[in-house]
Amino acid sequence: MAPMPCCCSPAAVRRRLPVLAWLPSYSLQWLKMDLIAGLSVGLTVIPQALAYAEVAGLPPQYGLYSAFMGCFVYFILGTSRDVTLGPTAIMSLLVSSYTFHEPAYAVLLAFLSGCIQLAMGFLCLGFLLDFISCPVIKGFTSAAAITIGFGQVKNLLGLRDAPRQFFLQVYHVLGSLGDTRAGDAGLGLVCMLLLLLLKLMRDHLAPTHPEMPPGVRLSHGLVWTATTARNALVVSFAALVAYSFEVTGHQPFILTGKIVEGLPPVQVPPFSVTTANRTVSFTEMAQDMGAGLAVVPLMGLLESIAVAKSFASQNGYRIDANQELLAIGLTNVLGSFVSSYPVTGSFGRTAVNAQTGVCTPAGGLVTGVLVLLSLGCLTSLFPYVPKAALAAVIIVAVAPLCDTKIVRTLWRVKRLDLLPLCVTFLLCFWEVQYGILAGTLVSGLILLHSVARPHMEVSEGPVLVVQLASGLHFPAVEALREAIASRALEGPRAARPAVR
Repeated sequence: MAPMPCCCSPAAVRRRLPVLAWLPSYSLQWLKMDLIAGLSVGLTVIPQALAYAEVAGLPPQYGLYSAFMGCFVYFILGTSRDVTLGPTAIMSLLVSSYTFHEPAYAVLLAFLSGCIQLAMGFLCLGFLLDFISCPVIKGFTSAAAITIGFGQVKNLLGLRDAPRQFFLQVYHVLGSLGDTRAGDAGLGLVCMLLLLLLKLMRDHLAPTHPEMPPGVRLSHGLVWTATTARNALVVSFAALVAYSFEVTGHQPFILTGKIVEGLPPVQVPPFSVTTANRTVSFTEMAQDMGAGLAVVPLMGLLESIAVAKSFASQNGYRIDANQELLAIGLTNVLGSFVSSYPVTGSFGRTAVNAQTGVCTPAGGLVTGVLVLLSLGCLTSLFPYVPKAALAAVIIVAVAPLCDTKIVRTLWRVKRLDLLPLCVTFLLCFWEVQYGILAGTLVSGLILLHSVARPHMEVSEGPVLVVQLASGLHFPAVEALREAIASRALEGPRAARPAVR
C-alpha cells in the first residue's frame, strides 16, 4: 500500500502558505513594481474606506480599521498576486442591513463571518458557491449598485434624516429636493465630474515606449499617477476647499465630523453590548443579525473568489479556491480584533493593482502600512472632508457594478435565466436576503428541471437509439421510460429493441 501523504510535507506546507513558493525568488525588480502598486492601491483605498464606512452606517474610522488587516494576511495566504482585500461597497451595504448602524454588531459580524469562512475552507466546501448562479449574482450586484448609489444622493444634495429602506429613501429624497443645499450639491457634482474626467484620462492614456524622450516619460508618469490616485486627489481638493471656508467662519458644506484619532485598540470582539437600559447578550446579538450570519460570509466569499478567478484567467495563472476561503476567513477573524467590519476582495482596487504591474502579494504590505500611517498621522485632517465628496467617490465607484449587458447576453443565450436575474434584482430592493434566497431558489428549480427532464435525441431504425444530453439521474427515469416505450412501440412493428 502506498504511504499516505504527510500533512507536514514541504508541498503541503507551501500549499497552505503560498508565500513560501515565491518569496525565495523575490527580486529587486519585483520590489520596485510592488512598491508602485502598493502605493497606488493605498491612495485609492484611504478615501474609499472613509466613504464605505458611510455606506455601512458606521463612523468613518471603521472604514480605515477594516482596510489594513487583509493586506497583511493575504501576503502570507493569498494565491493571487492581484487581489486586494478590504471594505467594498456591496459588503458595506450588507453590513448596514444587518448591524443596525452599531459598531459592536459590525465587529461581531466580522468575527462570526470569518469563523464560518474558515470552516468552509478547512472542509473544502468552496464548491457550494457554484450553486449561486451568475444571473443571481448579477441581479444582486446591479440592485446593490443602484441602492448604494441612490443612498448617497442625500449626501450629494446635503439632505438629512433619510430612511434606510430603498423605496422610503426614494420617496424622502424626491420630497425633499426643495431642501437641497447649494454648496453640497455644487461640490458633489464638481467632484463627480473631476473623477469621471480623470478616469477617462486614465483609460485613454497611451502606453510608454523606451524610445520616448525622458521629458515625455516624466509627464506620462505624472499624469498616470494623478489619474490612478484620483480618489485621493479629489477628496483632498474638497477638504482643502472646506477648510478654507472653515477659516473664514462660514461653512457651506456638511463635513464628515470628528474622527477618533490614532490606531484602533487591539481587543476581543464584543460578545455583548451594554445599552442605557440593559445588556444585550451574545445570543440576542446573533438572533438580531439573523440571516446576515449566512448572507454576509457567503457573499464575501463569492465576491472575493469571483475577483480572484477573473484576474487569474486574464493574467494566465491559477488560484486555489479553498485557500482563498482561508485567507478571507482569517482576515475577518483577525480584523475583528482591531474593530474591522466584514471585508472581501475589491474589484476596483484589484484592477488598480493589476494595471500598475504588481508582481506578488507583497504589494499589499505597502498598502497596509500606508493605511496605518494615515490612521496614525492624518486622522486630524479627515473631519474637514465634505460628505458630498465622499458621496461622489462612492457613486462613481459603484456605477460600473450595474451590468446591463447581462440582459442582452441571457436573451441571446438562454432566456430562461432572465427569470432568476429579474427575481433577484427586484426583491433585493426590498430585502437583500430575500432577493438572494428567491433568486437561488428559482435558479435551483431550473437546474432540477433540467435534471428531471433531460433533453433526449432519438434515432429511428431497427434499433431505437436514445441519446441523453446529460447524465441519467433517478428523477429522469420515469420520463426516459415513457419516451422509450412510446417510441419503441409505435409504428408497424410491435416492438423494437432500444439502446441508450
